[in-house]
Amino acid sequence: MEYHHLGRTGVLVSPLCLGTMNFGPQTNEADSFKIMDCALDLGINYFDTANVYGWKLGEGVTEQIVGRWFAQGEGRREKVILATKVYGSMGEWPNTNKLSALNIRRACEDSLRRLKTDYIDIYQMHHIDRESPWEEVWQAMEQLVREGKIVYVGSSNFAGWHIARASEAARNRHFMGLVTEQSRYNLLERTVELEVLPACHAYGLGVVPYSPLGGGLLGGALKKASEGRRANPDVQQRIEDNRPKLKEYEELCADMGEQPSDVALAWLLSNDVVTAPIVGPRTVDQLQGSMRALNLQLDEETLEKLDTIFPGPGGPAPEAYAW
Repeated sequence: MEYHHLGRTGVLVSPLCLGTMNFGPQTNEADSFKIMDCALDLGINYFDTANVYGWKLGEGVTEQIVGRWFAQGEGRREKVILATKVYGSMGEWPNTNKLSALNIRRACEDSLRRLKTDYIDIYQMHHIDRESPWEEVWQAMEQLVREGKIVYVGSSNFAGWHIARASEAARNRHFMGLVTEQSRYNLLERTVELEVLPACHAYGLGVVPYSPLGGGLLGGALKKASEGRRANPDVQQRIEDNRPKLKEYEELCADMGEQPSDVALAWLLSNDVVTAPIVGPRTVDQLQGSMRALNLQLDEETLEKLDTIFPGPGGPAPEAYAW
């Protein structure tokens, strides 16, 4: 396993991040434990979760599962670079969501309790809060750092100008600011190449792509359909909307002798600004299968073919649409 620096920090993380969103709703606790144990055995040390995962209002189901896994000891917590998130609603009463200093403080305490740990390595803002000023957000985050409850701060679903504004506000406070950005990024969704990726590069943020397989479409969706495996209606419609591209893509992967999911992950890993795509396995076999991507090097010809099948926005802004 070749570890990468987490953005501009000195921390080393695995080139794949274990996403835990399925723990609880899709994967029971015993199997979730097996997946996390397997991740450590494979050398994956970067785990991502969120206070809202589990999708039962206010319960933090997934964080609780991860916390009970940590509680087994044997160095589990010490081996993991743990990321969780704040923003989503954790109750029906006012001030139980978004990024007020009050909610950040309460949400962090609640996550620490559920995760059965006394610190969070990367505390991520799950979305931009257009109503909380940066002086309030950074004051709250600085306090958590001083108290030793968080180590670094990250963002998710930020636009490029949000990253710039947040980073400059932190710099003015002599605070480290953002070190990572989680964005939806895959061969089918490349909008972030316009401004988010350039902003991350300029400010030293590691990009952590979520949905690297495009909600399953880049994991061999056409082949699975031909084998009789049915997708839900929403996914089926997306397959139909992208059928020509997916057909050409799966044929290219077949010619390469590689699985489509591995090619999709390897494509992300070929980008220097990407720290670690998030994989969200429902089973141990799915996690183990993801490891092939780490040894798959895509040559320039293949990268050009992928650009032809899945055209990006044309590079960074403004050159993508202007001179």
